[in-house]
Amino acid sequence: MESTEVTTRRPGDTIRTGFLGGRLSLAQPRRGYRAGMDAALLAAACDAGRGQRVIEAGCGPGAALLSAAVRRPESRFVGIERDPEALALCLQNIAANGLQERVEALEGDVGRKLSALGLEPFDAALANPPFFDDPDAIRGPAPEREGAWIAEGGLEAWTRFLLKAVREGGTITMIHRADRLADILALLGKGAGSFRIRLTYSKGRSRGHWREWRGIKLMPTFHPAYVLRSYTNEVRAAVWDDLKKVMAEVGLPPPKQRPPS
Repeated sequence: MESTEVTTRRPGDTIRTGFLGGRLSLAQPRRGYRAGMDAALLAAACDAGRGQRVIEAGCGPGAALLSAAVRRPESRFVGIERDPEALALCLQNIAANGLQERVEALEGDVGRKLSALGLEPFDAALANPPFFDDPDAIRGPAPEREGAWIAEGGLEAWTRFLLKAVREGGTITMIHRADRLADILALLGKGAGSFRIRLTYSKGRSRGHWREWRGIKLMPTFHPAYVLRSYTNEVRAAVWDDLKKVMAEVGLPPPKQRPPS
């Protein structure tokens, strides 16, 4: 990925990042949560066909939403986002990439009914919900990242919204922690008919080695949630090594030194 400064509400607030080999340019917050591998995987998992409508719950600045739209040019997309700054960035990114005719972003929250947003059920829904329900489960994230890490209303609010968001026979694609799989199956099982589960990577043999999935080159590494739970020098060094490989691959200068311990 290549990052450069862009003009925004305050100088230096955002960076612009290239996705999909430069086919997509995305403004993201310099501070706070920024999209990465999860967004790429979620977009790649979207297999919407001609004329189908797709909704993403909690679209943020639009990394997964717009990546999926670029990959699926015959489908239409709607993102909902409750954070006004993230929503503003998403609207900016839609316009900057010329996707206004097929993609829109609306203010909304998974705690609200789909009908309250003035929307009809979709053919497919995408979501990468915050990984934690309990604020005490992890070291407190910075305030600007809290909304991306802590799910108000819990996982149940997200699954309830997603089940209502798709038509009968529609599909729901979600990325979440493997240790919440039983909860996800129980919650989605209230309305879903069948499931397909894909383990994105093994933290043992796959980490640190290049992989390719649906045409996207990936470098599996430890998820930030795992790093927070296992905050050791060994784990941090492994992630740092993976980062250097990715930077070298995209032509960015390697870091001069490891971050301070």
